[in-house]
Amino acid sequence: MGPFGNRSAGQQSSRRGLKLWPILLFGLYFGYYYLSHSNEASFTGRKQLLDTTAQEEAALGLQSYQEILQQSQVVRSGPLPQQIQGIAQRLVEAAPKVEAYLAETNGVPASTDWSAYQWQVSVIESDQVNAFCLPGGKIAVYTGIVPVAKNSDGLAAVMGHEIAHALLRHGGERMAQQKLVQIGSIAASMSTGDMDPGQRQMVMAAIGAGAQYGVLLPFSRSHESEADHVGLLLSAAACFDPQEAPRLWERMASLGRQKPPEFMSTHP
Repeated sequence: MGPFGNRSAGQQSSRRGLKLWPILLFGLYFGYYYLSHSNEASFTGRKQLLDTTAQEEAALGLQSYQEILQQSQVVRSGPLPQQIQGIAQRLVEAAPKVEAYLAETNGVPASTDWSAYQWQVSVIESDQVNAFCLPGGKIAVYTGIVPVAKNSDGLAAVMGHEIAHALLRHGGERMAQQKLVQIGSIAASMSTGDMDPGQRQMVMAAIGAGAQYGVLLPFSRSHESEADHVGLLLSAAACFDPQEAPRLWERMASLGRQKPPEFMSTHP
């Protein structure tokens, strides 16, 4: 053979380009998924993407909560659990009033499935500056956050924020978003399967960064803003001082500059 007749099949295959059909299929699936799983949220009035029911999310929340408590030292007696329980009860009792107010303001029906929320409160002995409320109303407050909160109003600000995440069903929304990102990643992988390996790696890295910084992170920040707003309304409706919230977040930020607490790392 001549010097130009010896090109390998591998060299030729590396020049193959992008397959469009997986991207088109994903586009069709995304359109169907969005139309069939999009609902107006009564607390915010915005379109929310959910493919799980509040009951299903609550079951997942309960499972995670039980696993966390089994691995933690739970404070079961003394004044602190009683104080935390009392704060939680006032915030929870205020929630239907806040929903009714926001639903009327947003011009949407109040649609929360309150039967999915079986509220439970635990205090965990730990230096972690953290608190959470899982889907279904499973609340945990770590003792490490108590000195930072300083008083009942500060604790109500933290707990109201976490309860708001559960009421707004942010956990279920994140699951739906991650599902779409995973399916989109599979479609992208199929589309680039015949590309040059180096080129393919660059394209997949760009897609991954786009999903993280263009979809997941902006939604995460949006969720935090919504939880701040609804959490403040819960605190005010429960007759706590909402003006303590900015002072609390300033203390959190100051602590974060020294060593980021767990709460700040999970709340971008």
